Amino acid sequence: MPFSSRRGTPWASSILPSSNPKSKVLRKGRRRGWLTDFIFSNFFTIGLVISLSLFLLILLRFGVPKPIATHFRTRSSRARKSFGRRPLPNVLNTSALAGAGPVDITTKELYDKIEFLDVDGGAWKQGWSVTYRGNEWDAEKLKVFVVPHSHNDPGWKLTVEEYYDRQSRHILDTIVQTLTKDSRRKFIWEEMSYLERWWRDAPDEMKESFINLVKNGQLEIVGGGWVMNDEANSHYFSIIEQVTEGNMWLNDTIGFVPKNSWAIDPFGYSSTMAYLLRRMGFDNMLIQRTHYEVKKELAWHKKLEYIWRQSWDTDETTDIFVHMMPFYSYDIPHTCGPEPAVCCQFDFARMQGFVYEQCPWGQYPVETTQENVQERALKLLDQYRKKSTLYRTNTLLVPLGDDFRYINVEEAEAQFRNYQMLFDYINSNPSLNTEAKFGTLEDYFVTLREEAERINYSLPGEIGSGLVEGFPSLSGDFFTYSDRQQDYWSGYYVSRPFFKAVDRVLEQTLRATEMMVALILGCCRRSHCEKFAMGFSYKLTAARRNLALFQHHDGVTGTAKDHVVMDYGMRMHTSLLDLQIFMSKAVEALLGIRYDKLDHSPSQFEPAIIRSKYDAQPLHKVIGVHDNSYQSVVFFNPLEQTSEEVVMLVVDSPDVTVVDSNWSCVQSQILPELQHHNSKIFTGKHRLYWEVSVPALGLETYYISNGFDECEKAKPAKLKIFSKSNSIACPKPYSCVKIEADEVEIENQNHKLTFDVKYGLLQKIISKNNSPNTVKEEIGLYSSSGGAYLFKPNGDAQPIIEEGGQLLVSEGPLMQEVYSYPRTTWEKAPISHSTRIYSGESTVQGFVIEKEYHVELLGHEFNDKELIVRYKTDIDNKKVFYSDLNGFQMSRRETYDKIPLQGNYYPLPSLAFIQGSNGRRFSVHSRQSLGVASLKNGWLEIMLDRRLVRDDGRGLGQGVMDNRVMNVVFHLTLETNVSATPNLASTPFPYSPSLLSNCVGSHLNYPLHTFISKKPQDKSEKPPPRSFSPLAAPLPCDLHIVNFKVPKPLKFLQQPLEGPRFVLILHRRHWDSSYCRKGRTQCTNLGDVAVNLFSMFQDVTVSKAKATSLNLLHEDPEVMGFSEQFGDVAQEGHVAISAMEIQAYKLELRPQQ
Repeated sequence: MPFSSRRGTPWASSILPSSNPKSKVLRKGRRRGWLTDFIFSNFFTIGLVISLSLFLLILLRFGVPKPIATHFRTRSSRARKSFGRRPLPNVLNTSALAGAGPVDITTKELYDKIEFLDVDGGAWKQGWSVTYRGNEWDAEKLKVFVVPHSHNDPGWKLTVEEYYDRQSRHILDTIVQTLTKDSRRKFIWEEMSYLERWWRDAPDEMKESFINLVKNGQLEIVGGGWVMNDEANSHYFSIIEQVTEGNMWLNDTIGFVPKNSWAIDPFGYSSTMAYLLRRMGFDNMLIQRTHYEVKKELAWHKKLEYIWRQSWDTDETTDIFVHMMPFYSYDIPHTCGPEPAVCCQFDFARMQGFVYEQCPWGQYPVETTQENVQERALKLLDQYRKKSTLYRTNTLLVPLGDDFRYINVEEAEAQFRNYQMLFDYINSNPSLNTEAKFGTLEDYFVTLREEAERINYSLPGEIGSGLVEGFPSLSGDFFTYSDRQQDYWSGYYVSRPFFKAVDRVLEQTLRATEMMVALILGCCRRSHCEKFAMGFSYKLTAARRNLALFQHHDGVTGTAKDHVVMDYGMRMHTSLLDLQIFMSKAVEALLGIRYDKLDHSPSQFEPAIIRSKYDAQPLHKVIGVHDNSYQSVVFFNPLEQTSEEVVMLVVDSPDVTVVDSNWSCVQSQILPELQHHNSKIFTGKHRLYWEVSVPALGLETYYISNGFDECEKAKPAKLKIFSKSNSIACPKPYSCVKIEADEVEIENQNHKLTFDVKYGLLQKIISKNNSPNTVKEEIGLYSSSGGAYLFKPNGDAQPIIEEGGQLLVSEGPLMQEVYSYPRTTWEKAPISHSTRIYSGESTVQGFVIEKEYHVELLGHEFNDKELIVRYKTDIDNKKVFYSDLNGFQMSRRETYDKIPLQGNYYPLPSLAFIQGSNGRRFSVHSRQSLGVASLKNGWLEIMLDRRLVRDDGRGLGQGVMDNRVMNVVFHLTLETNVSATPNLASTPFPYSPSLLSNCVGSHLNYPLHTFISKKPQDKSEKPPPRSFSPLAAPLPCDLHIVNFKVPKPLKFLQQPLEGPRFVLILHRRHWDSSYCRKGRTQCTNLGDVAVNLFSMFQDVTVSKAKATSLNLLHEDPEVMGFSEQFGDVAQEGHVAISAMEIQAYKLELRPQQ
């Protein structure tokens, strides 16, 4: 392939009409011989002659048959349909995602079929004794591509900088030095975080050599993301960011755009990743860590290479080719063939004199010589042949590498020298019917596709794909991963949950900052504004890269050593502070308070939530309420619809009043601030609540004082207290009563909640106009022998809550709360929790039950314990539940008795729900990634934290003992289906969230950002109304702005004015219309109506718009999986996005004249 064939193309003037082409990907024609051509051209004649002949024979033999009745139906052969691509409507009559296309394999069907018996396969322990006849390569020779690689973790046992200094920089030096010696040598590299760091240090001649190696195809950049991201915990926003950051740096610096993905080390794989890569222009994927029983099943049927298709896709536009590695690991003993004892003999870096451990099987590598080359080459070829029988084609991929390999020239030369000698022998003997050589992923996939073009490898009845024929199609994901026996990697879903929460805070803060930078550069074309935004570009880039770095599969997973976790945490904390400082100043520019000296002078505002250090709990800034003065509070709404919700700030006095920016009175409420303590639960400060309305992507100002004329002061909540010790004194100015009953209730316009007073736990939820729902809350601990990766429970979780804790009920007009500090075996409980409901008949918040768990799993008494909360409902879900993949799509989960408890735990990035046949649905939205299961009918269980002494034998060398104090927040919803529900257990396809559920998730994951004036202002000074509303109208309720940004703010003024410098990424969420079309909110329009990009903003003109790939580097629709066809309406700026699709647009914004 020409080196420049995948580079980003220049800006153009037309717009891709969403995922809305009129025909799917065309299937390629197959070459036919003369006999085939004759049969096809005379098909009907031949058929008629054969039919008549058979009919006459039957008449002669049996006579005229009598009519008979039969209870059997004939099976009609199913013809392949040609699907037209259309915007998928959200208004559907079923709960499941409509339009699910047929595929050959679903991961549900694999799990249903596999018995999970862990049969010992001999030399290939997790497989079988592989044999071959010997004539398999007579017609088509075996083509072996040995792909040298080095897996460089950006943080694991060492920090990213420590690894760079000690290993990665030397590896990159070695690659350049050894590849330039021999053009036959090849290599692949994945992580841009290390390459960018090396590029800063490398001399110019080394950089030039590197570029030449990429150009001539010896060195391929695969994946090209900032890191090789985790696929269980990472949110799709962060995945897009990290791949884009790496790909754009690579294109800008080296002029190369990757097309092949290499993901050998993430612990399980998400179908979301396949979708995002396809929409970024990738053609092929390679994956490794899938359940060993799944590998065995796919290998047995030669289905390790397949087309990965999204569950909703009927048109094959999401299809991407996947190669799954067949064996236990990606190291050399487990990549040349099924017998690791043999393969290890061909890891020449394990020869005497090198630093790596010797082969544990007792047979060691030796230098290849003329005397032993025949014996060694035939032994290696035997493994290649055995491995090739697991795949359909005679094109074979053999990775050659391991963690941090090729660290010096001597090691690299040992591998290249010995293998070249083996290749030369194999290639010089035609009778072996084999060609072996070093290769890249591109070499392999190009050769494989060429072979598949010539030879039909499709099985009878196989659906396959028009993308690459001859391979099965598959939908589903590959969680939960198991590498051996009953060791399931479900522990990392929860390990280091404090930093999983920080990850999401950095994500939402970065997203809001990107929007503010874009709005300042788009709306405020003053030199001061441009200087301010452009001056922040270095810190903005650092924030992007620190978020990207943490997506590494040993970062957000919580599977690094303690000091590495600290390094990740400090990097994220630094960026959070930088972003918050910028946003505090951006508020002034967007509200028109001031424009000059923004980049030098201190801000007039500060964030309402502050963090004193990288591992400290976030704290609310306490607002001082003084006589004859007021404090300004500004809210930024990062959502695409107006946000109407009850907000909270902490004040030092209960005598407080709130007004809006027009100085109109606003109803407010105060409650005492609480803390995690068994008797002193009041801090002496107060929580102030009031309802705000903030425009989409906009700002709104409110004022707080100890009293405004004619405005009523905040209303104190009424408190009810249960405490056996009677140690809780009633704080002023609140009125308190003692709880005498066994149950207590709180209610708003939509729900009534019932709690057990003695245990302080939720018992029942009554939704208005519906029957009561049993939702019994239970908090428990597993005893465990796992580690950072593995969840290995010793039996079931045991409840830890005992009778007689502290309970506080707060009742007010805006918010009601039940706070429980439970009694446990331990003097200091590891958990306390609050349940809140808010007023509002038509607001999203009014339908939510907010649960906040304060977790302190600290101290040796909690060693080898894992803390869970369990919701026991009366919903008959048949142990089927649904959890999300990366915040993007849902996946159907089923609890299997043939799999141990830990294997029935799945990732919970943001949402899980259970649903009964009567349509009742119970959902849990999470503010951070955790793990979830439904171990018994009607149960939904979520793990909150884990503290483990042991290493679990996966290389980390330590347990997980660095727990932090943390708060976990869930939003619960109960909904009732308004239409019939099919059998839950029958369909392999997932159900979708409701429109309300999507809105709840948006509000939880992208909350309002709050800023407080640093100095009080005199009451005599009343500024004019201060608000900012950039959108002409809110976007449709199911259309989400993934990001709105300026990719290169530093070069903003250097780019031509006529070229688009802004990027808008939109996601049209699918929703289940059988749960109330408008989601019971103030939703006015939906995404089935086209959005006009040119009129999206007010006071700003969009002068140009062009569709682009999600990594911003491609504009050819076919590269992203779409048809070539463009719609005429695109010229007018209209875009109609199909449900589930994410689309990116490059825009140019100019202030209206």
